[in-house]
Amino acid sequence: MCAQELRKRAHDLDVTVWVGKAGVESVVDELAGQLDDRDLVKVKFLRAARGGTSTEELAEELAERVDADLFETRGHTAVMLR
Repeated sequence: MCAQELRKRAHDLDVTVWVGKAGVESVVDELAGQLDDRDLVKVKFLRAARGGTSTEELAEELAERVDADLFETRGHTAVMLR
């Protein structure tokens, strides 16, 4: 699937994983499970999760922990794919 098709699919996705003050660790299992069920998952990083860290850095860390690829970040939202 080309990047343009993925971008269109990602745009239509609802956020299904929220990372809050408990951080990335608290959503690893949930995200891994969702990625097992579907190939694209949208993740929202709330202000409490970000602290002094960028959304990009948090998204990369989370993607690495669930063995997924970070497709894109936009604002405080990231799209993961496997």
